[in-house]
Amino acid sequence: MNKPQRTLRATTITMAHGAGGKAMRDLIEDVFVGTFANPDLAQLEDQARFDLAELMQSGARLAFTTDSYVVDPVEFPGGDIGSLAVNGTVNDIAVSGAIPKYLSCGMILEEGLDVALLRRVVTSMKEAADKAGVTIVTGDTKVVPKGKGDKIFINTSGIGVIPEGVDISASNCRVGDKIIVNGLIGDHGAAILNARGDLALDVELETDCQALNELVQTMLKVCPQVHAIRDASRGGVATVLCEFAESSGVSIRLQEEQIPVRETVRGVCEILGLDALYFANEGKLVASVPADSADAVLDAMRAHPAGKDAAIIGEVIESKYNRVLVKTHFGGERILDMLVGEQLPRIC
Repeated sequence: MNKPQRTLRATTITMAHGAGGKAMRDLIEDVFVGTFANPDLAQLEDQARFDLAELMQSGARLAFTTDSYVVDPVEFPGGDIGSLAVNGTVNDIAVSGAIPKYLSCGMILEEGLDVALLRRVVTSMKEAADKAGVTIVTGDTKVVPKGKGDKIFINTSGIGVIPEGVDISASNCRVGDKIIVNGLIGDHGAAILNARGDLALDVELETDCQALNELVQTMLKVCPQVHAIRDASRGGVATVLCEFAESSGVSIRLQEEQIPVRETVRGVCEILGLDALYFANEGKLVASVPADSADAVLDAMRAHPAGKDAAIIGEVIESKYNRVLVKTHFGGERILDMLVGEQLPRIC
């Protein structure tokens, strides 16, 4: 016989919701189990349990990742901390070529948090997980005293299965490879900056937050030998490319005029003296693709909604220096270094 669903009557989070008693049980069963709604989570065990034989039908290797999300504000144009946590973790798995399967969800809640806000965030996580084809199967909840947190922090871990024959790594870039991004860069960093209200800019800016697992699999169908893929989150496209160059022992030359940047994002950068190549993204990847497959991969990406604005922005070149160069609009070259210090606080 099914147990009756517990109902959370509180309108704000209290310390009792993290104390392990009835209040915590009501919170978990109503807000989390009630929203995520799947048989694995409904067992309310201390762990999720998987059938290895079923997983191995997709491949013999697992990809496992974890990340924490502390974005400010927790809700912003086009998304919130919940969709960010799900999509960010899905993407960290996907760029290995793995097929994401399961996520965990760890919540750190501040005393006094509005339960209505928490419900919106959890609902957003469920919607993002359904869209990405993953299941949130286990979790944890902690409550910290008021003033010891900032509304809500989320940790998500994820497991995916790597198909046979896939070997994607930052160390695999080869001279002659083409560098591809799947669309306009810098949207997320600019949207978060504008959402804080510090600039008082009257512009429309939304996060690019989206899951990229289907796009990656589309790329691999066209070219199973894609050498390297990374999602360009903190540190942006520039950081990813610097990591590619260092790990692979190559240099990379970008063509500035080919880098897709939204005009409003470009304007924000000009006002603040920042570079969109360092702005955070939450729905953009950077790939190093063999030259003879680059056009086919680009066409396949552009046929997918997550890659409709994809572009080839540069190539891998031979050099005794492992660095990234940008050929500017004016014909000169500049070096793109790894980000030093902090460009934007708490963007994910």
